[in-house]
Amino acid sequence: MIAKTPKPPYYAVIFTSVRTEGDKGYSEMADLMLELAQQQNGFLGVESAREDVGITVSYWRDLDAIKSWKENSEHKIARERGRKEWYKNFKTRIAKVERDYEF
Repeated sequence: MIAKTPKPPYYAVIFTSVRTEGDKGYSEMADLMLELAQQQNGFLGVESAREDVGITVSYWRDLDAIKSWKENSEHKIARERGRKEWYKNFKTRIAKVERDYEF
């Protein structure tokens, strides 16, 4: 599903990853992280796709909202498990959305 975002500017956090084999609790944690992110002040939406490379883009009102999410204690636990168990490789990018349009 395509996220319904407000008029720019806002921010996108782009998380690109290559998974390890097996679930190892990943699906359950991913569902929990989505639920928690949706409760965060400044969260605007999320889009995700997975093939050989997974890409999740979350949208945020501002950099302070992104920082608060990064400091969330349960999110910290998930990131640590990701480093140790779930990802062969990953990268996070933060971008300012200055323009968007739809057809």
